[in-house]
Amino acid sequence: MVRRLTDYLDKNSVKYVVLTHSPAYTALEVAVTTHVPGREVAKAVMVNAEGKMCMAVLPSSYMIDFGALQKALGKADAELAAEADFRESFPECEVGAMPPFGNLFGIDVYVDQHLIEQPEIIFNAGTHRELIKMATDDFQRLVQPKVFSFGVKRKKLEDEVDIMP
Repeated sequence: MVRRLTDYLDKNSVKYVVLTHSPAYTALEVAVTTHVPGREVAKAVMVNAEGKMCMAVLPSSYMIDFGALQKALGKADAELAAEADFRESFPECEVGAMPPFGNLFGIDVYVDQHLIEQPEIIFNAGTHRELIKMATDDFQRLVQPKVFSFGVKRKKLEDEVDIMP
């Protein structure tokens, strides 16, 4: 997946950095391991919105407010998707390490406003050991996500993660 993603970024003239780290399985773990503020590390969360799979992307130090997400999507029901429901949609990725480029997989992407406010975005590149860091503006240009506010800050963890250099 890393190769497919970097080829896509190269083809679109995007400047980026690939970072390698010891295995980390949550976006907050990635932030701590790499000494990056949690607000800059994006997590891609798969959501089942009335039977349609979509990707909600938000800072690792935030959690989804499903009421706000449902309202923004215009859906009466939106919930975390079961792994079995989306695993096959990302054949090149380790489970839970999907990059926030749902557009490459035919999946709608919704991004929380708090993440877009950051100048750079860092995210899993399909594995639990590799990240890509790039300008948020380039991410928006390539993915063209729908942006709105659906994230709620995880106060306790935010304070711990964001004090890092």
